[in-house]
Parts: sequence; structure tokens; C-alpha cells
Amino acid sequence: MSRQRFYFSGDDFHPMQPTSADIMLRQQLEYSLSKYFYEGCDRTLQNLLSNCRWYVTTQANAMTLVIECPDQVTNWRVLQKLVPMGKLINQMVSSAKIRVCPPESEGVPFEMRVDELAVYRDMA
Repeated sequence: MSRQRFYFSGDDFHPMQPTSADIMLRQQLEYSLSKYFYEGCDRTLQNLLSNCRWYVTTQANAMTLVIECPDQVTNWRVLQKLVPMGKLINQMVSSAKIRVCPPESEGVPFEMRVDELAVYRDMA
């Protein structure tokens, strides 16, 4: 049995460095995802998010909602809202994560994939 070899031209590979257009398109995507997520939240969740620094990133081909909490109380409240946030994100994209970061030096970030949502539903 002979082995076939396939060769790719240089155009078949992803560019090593993103171009300025790539960066701008990614920023626009992240802005749109953030806006859609925030507008889909109820007033309680919007108020909770307004107490935090939060943003959406699309690094490594997966959306990640990052929420940086200013204190432990807010961190706990955000963790209690993972299920509703996960449901909303899951309506937007199928491959996503939520990362909740406590204040610096007060713990480690908690990260959940939205496809793990069923595990957390009983806690909501």
C-alpha cells in the first residue's frame, strides 16, 4: 500500500501574527457579544455586573466571560448567578466558559464551561 503525501501551500496555514484587521474584527466581535450578553441579563444581574469589572474574550476559539469581583461578597453573589449567566451564554455560543475572579490574593478564579451547566442547575 503506497502512502500519499499531501503538501500545503503557504496560503493554507493560518498567519503567525494577527493582522490589524484580525485584531479589529476580534474586538468588534467581543464588543457585540458583550452587548448582547448584557442586554439579555435581567436588571438584578446587570446591577451585579455593574459592581464588577467584566469583559468577553474570544481567545483560543472559545468565548470566555471574565468577571473580576471587587470583594468576597460580590464574588459569592456572582457565583450564585452562574446558571442564569450560563444559560444566556449557551444561547449565544456552544463553546464558552465563565471565569469568576475573586479579589487579588483572596483565592483562585473559578471557571466553568457552559456545556457543564447541567451539573450546576441543582445549585441555582
